[in-house]
Amino acid sequence: MKTFMHCLPCFLKQTVIALTQYGCNEGTQQAVFRDVLSIMQDTDMSKPPAYTTTLIHRAIRRGIAGDPFEKVKREYNDIALTLYPRLREQVKNSPDPLRTASRLAIAGNIIDFGIFTSIDIEKSVAQSLRSEIAVDDYDAFLQDLPSAREILYLLDNAGEIVFDRLLIEELMLRGKTVKAVVKGSAVLNDVTQEDAVQVGLDAVCEVIDNGSDAIGTILPWTASGFQKEFEKAELIISKGQGNFETLFGTAKRTYFLFQSKCDVVSRELGLPVCSMLFRKS
Repeated sequence: MKTFMHCLPCFLKQTVIALTQYGCNEGTQQAVFRDVLSIMQDTDMSKPPAYTTTLIHRAIRRGIAGDPFEKVKREYNDIALTLYPRLREQVKNSPDPLRTASRLAIAGNIIDFGIFTSIDIEKSVAQSLRSEIAVDDYDAFLQDLPSAREILYLLDNAGEIVFDRLLIEELMLRGKTVKAVVKGSAVLNDVTQEDAVQVGLDAVCEVIDNGSDAIGTILPWTASGFQKEFEKAELIISKGQGNFETLFGTAKRTYFLFQSKCDVVSRELGLPVCSMLFRKS
């Protein structure tokens, strides 16, 4: 998708959220905002918003000399881990464990500190599980799954990674090899190798990084090794709105699992905000 005029206020909102999370002084805030406004002036409206927001978050981290989301990522990983045993039992005891795990993975996508400042994980996930999946290609996924020996799983946010672990475990119980993909370095509350270790995902499956700090997956900005993995993948599960924005229409063999959390993306999809999707590319 391209960048719309309505994306511009969101760029500023993301900056406010990041600076609030870090708690920096007024002088630093003003300096960062000047850098962000300069970046926004050069926004390429023909490209997805992730191109500009990636540059903005680089400027934020450079301006504060740190990662504004480091603390909240660890906090929400820990919160989600406390839910894991009960969710694991919920999946195990359901009539269709793979279906339940996939719903939980989509429900967990509500954890996004680029959009929200705080989240009641348990309440939000419970609400999501009661909602219909607006675009549901699960049956197509079941048809494609038997022919795929290896699955590339593009992770999204901290906290959410615990819900992804549930789905990855179910896929591996079906004899699939899963490679989980994290970011090469910090951006927003997207998962990195440290998050995978914190929630124990590295003990479940192979975890690789894409060599990039971009929001979503901007393939030209990723490492050549990841690009080869992406190209040869038999099946790709892509989590999150940022990955959908940057990959939809270009990625084959891909299923997008996410919630449409912003007005622009929801309008483009013709769906209400926070609609749940299990969508085949």
